[in-house]
Amino acid sequence: MSDDLAALETQVRDDLQKTAHPNAPWLKPKPGLDGQPALDVLIVGAGQSGIAIGFGLLRSQVTNFLVLDKAEEGQEGPWLSYARMPTLRSPKHFTGPDLDVPSLTYQSWHEAMFGKEHWDNLDRIPRGHWVDYLMWVRRMVDVPVRNGCEVIDIAPAANGLLAITVQSGDSLETLYARKIVLATGQEGMGNWTRPPALRHLPSSLCVTGAEPVDFAALRGKRVAVIGAGASAFDNAATALEAGAEVHLLCRRAEVQTVQPYHWLTFRGFLRHLSDLDDAWRWRFMKTVLEMREGFPQPTWDRCARHAGFHLHEGSPVESAQQLGNSVELQTPSGTYQADFVICGTGIEMDFAGRRELRNCAENIATWTDRYQPPEDERNARLGQFPYLAEDYALSERVVGQTPWIADIHLFAIAATMSFGASASSINAMTTAVPKLVQGLTRGLFCADIEQHWASFQAYDVKQASIVRKV
Repeated sequence: MSDDLAALETQVRDDLQKTAHPNAPWLKPKPGLDGQPALDVLIVGAGQSGIAIGFGLLRSQVTNFLVLDKAEEGQEGPWLSYARMPTLRSPKHFTGPDLDVPSLTYQSWHEAMFGKEHWDNLDRIPRGHWVDYLMWVRRMVDVPVRNGCEVIDIAPAANGLLAITVQSGDSLETLYARKIVLATGQEGMGNWTRPPALRHLPSSLCVTGAEPVDFAALRGKRVAVIGAGASAFDNAATALEAGAEVHLLCRRAEVQTVQPYHWLTFRGFLRHLSDLDDAWRWRFMKTVLEMREGFPQPTWDRCARHAGFHLHEGSPVESAQQLGNSVELQTPSGTYQADFVICGTGIEMDFAGRRELRNCAENIATWTDRYQPPEDERNARLGQFPYLAEDYALSERVVGQTPWIADIHLFAIAATMSFGASASSINAMTTAVPKLVQGLTRGLFCADIEQHWASFQAYDVKQASIVRKV
């Protein structure tokens, strides 16, 4: 470890100690059905959001929690799997997992690792460095994580607890928790999707952008990338760099070059969008999500420098036909032959498709259940996003059928319609995570109000000793 990094870690520990007040545990464990103390909070997902939430809980003196992730340590999140850009798309000065502790920012870590001059000359954060930084934050704030664990079922249990079935390899165990947070990124309430015209194709010819791809095997092949968002361009660039010819099919008349997420990065919007009424929340997020995520200049340049890159705007796929080991794609702009197809077309909501939600999927309220926008603002796809309570909790479609889902809190991309880019944007964490943590602690405090009242009535610690003169 370098002297600069060692000095930074000393500073972090000092900062955390100085800001720990009030350093007083305030939750008494509830017994689980197995006789062991139940967790106050179980966080599913140890990526950047899960670590930041755990850090937020620790700063609120909630220590009886656990973070689970199905990936091995260091492989959490998309960064080393389906994220195919060399650097983050966010500007380097955006902060997030640090929760406004200066010594925990990426800049502080980078300068300690590589020097201030290197930071000053840096354009965007290399993806691998971001992974290293997240692992450093996890170690410095001491968030408890268990890797190789997948949650496969959530059900109500006695005493207001949730029973969570966890699979680790071939073994199953049940954990009990008062609250659960699904910090599960893109796949939180659904999964990656292919356009309907492509769903009949075998996986040997067509995959989503989140699936493993042997790019080296695409050398000299014709690849069609469906979609024109940032991740679609990342997949196109990776295929081009492997030696493929790439046709990127954009359904819009023009690709999206404006990045709406840059506009909404001010604290007022990040902190208070969720305080607006449904009409305003819908209007803002519908407009943002229909624009899709724009790509930065380096992403375009990464594709455009290759002679084998072909952009086709106004080209939604209308039909697809398998022809032996290739695919024929029919679009309004023409017919295209491809040896392989990558769909960068995003996520669709599919609560029933998430096995951990099978006990409540049919009763999770959506935006369509709660709000009917004007006719010119309707969007059936966005209406399927979950309608969340003010503490990020799932809400019931039919009140009383599954009241226990009020203790399932969603901090994933599916929270976007209710809270904006809170769980899908690095710089939103500094406002969104405290809001979530406040919701969690409010629920835990209110549920224990009788105990707190009894403790208050019994409190008799004197802070002064009075000696009276005779």
